Amino acid sequence: MQKITKILLCALLVCAMSLMSFAHAETTAYNWYVKNNDTHTAPVLDKELCFIDKYDTYYVDADACDDDKVIYLTFDAGYENGNVEKILDVLKDHNAAGAFFVLDNIIMRNPELVKRMSDEGHLVCNHTAKHHDMTKITNKEQFAQELKALEDAYFELTGRDMAKFYRPPEGRFSEQNLSFAKDLGYKTVFWSFAYADWDNNKQPDEEKSIEKVLSHTHNGEIILLHPTSATNAAIMDRLLTEWENQGYRFGSLSEL
Repeated sequence: MQKITKILLCALLVCAMSLMSFAHAETTAYNWYVKNNDTHTAPVLDKELCFIDKYDTYYVDADACDDDKVIYLTFDAGYENGNVEKILDVLKDHNAAGAFFVLDNIIMRNPELVKRMSDEGHLVCNHTAKHHDMTKITNKEQFAQELKALEDAYFELTGRDMAKFYRPPEGRFSEQNLSFAKDLGYKTVFWSFAYADWDNNKQPDEEKSIEKVLSHTHNGEIILLHPTSATNAAIMDRLLTEWENQGYRFGSLSEL
């Protein structure tokens, strides 16, 4: 009897710990993810993340229809290594507008490149000034300061207001963060597809990357790409051409 009691207590403890691990609070930290599929349909949001719908947050264009196939090109750009300019060249050749989520580093070190993004019709958006883990910021004023510092740097450079789209560094966020961003007039933008393109010392194979990206293409897709990737710079023209051949256009986040 004593052994059975111990087993029951252990089971209850495991159950309680499991429930605790899934407990949600406004400051609970999450890493953005979606479950990819190869059916060319938009990935379904995990039910534990459904709270994002309350805060002008997007990962896909849920209103995309078969009569107007659209892909949203988004890039996280913290610095330049020669590949960002190459990707801008390809986008210009295709008359394709994208959204560049930048840091203050690229504004300060590569001001002409950032001006070019804006001048050529791309949205220049907020990836925060310093790429901190924003889930560790629970003070609204401190959160706002991190976004405003980038806004100010961009305005000083271009005389233009930064587009009101925010992407949390590394996709780390909390419900509180999303609420803060909304109160500041921002839409938070995640993604419905991304792949391992960010490590400059371990770049993926070009042909395999094209296959991977195209096999996960879906209507309303918000794709995250890193423009510092040599692979992305090499395959961008082929990707855009194939998407165009499939009947896709390249939309602006302002449509969401």
